[in-house]
Amino acid sequence: MKNTRRDFLKAAGLCSLGLFSKPVKDAFAQDESAYSRRPEALVGKRWGMAVDVKKCAEKVEKDQCKDCIAACHVAHNVPTNIEGPKEEIKWIWRTTYEHAFPGLDAKYTHLEDLPFVVLCNHCDNPPCVRVCPTKATFVAKDGIVMMDFHRCIGCRYCMAACPFGSRSFNFKDPRPFIPEIRTEFPTRMRGVVEKCNFCAERLAEGLLPACVDACKAKALIFGDLADPDSEVRQVIRENYTIRRKVYLGTQPSVFYVI
Repeated sequence: MKNTRRDFLKAAGLCSLGLFSKPVKDAFAQDESAYSRRPEALVGKRWGMAVDVKKCAEKVEKDQCKDCIAACHVAHNVPTNIEGPKEEIKWIWRTTYEHAFPGLDAKYTHLEDLPFVVLCNHCDNPPCVRVCPTKATFVAKDGIVMMDFHRCIGCRYCMAACPFGSRSFNFKDPRPFIPEIRTEFPTRMRGVVEKCNFCAERLAEGLLPACVDACKAKALIFGDLADPDSEVRQVIRENYTIRRKVYLGTQPSVFYVI
């Protein structure tokens, strides 16, 4: 496959940061076939996740667990301790039922006191992708809604289009707010949007997402929604689940077991 000028510039940008490692390069390439063919890679047609709300709530109530959030933030150089909610960077976080499922049927009021883990829903019909003028956000062949940080111009159209509030904008340089920078994953810069990427770089190495690995309650189940024999499909098939704002037609890939 011939290298395009865009590929060259992308590689040059990563190299200049000393971050152009093989897994990261593969995971962020718009032609994701390179990493999907690696022998150790986890391969799926449409990655998705199920969140067992009760298991998560029990763990949170027991010891205020934030293992999934901490693991994600460490793995992806997510800045912390930035002052003010406007500047907060969120890949995965906890919120209330009211905010996660506004306007949902009153029959679910028993869930009102439970915490809900939320993240990018990696929609099958993502509005963020349609509005991005530079194609910095795109859908990979495995269904992951990806971000090419180096193509992002900070217009924030994707943030306006996302109905889930799953994207964050770097109003300032995030690097001073990262306790310990991991060179395995690229840091961002001021003026760039970022979000959960379902740990595409870990999937390329044959690993599950960091949040799933870190969850001691086994409340996060990840797998291929297109595979009827996968664990995530089994969980969805055997339990009652809901998704966020399904009435918008975005077809989220994150399901909540209630």
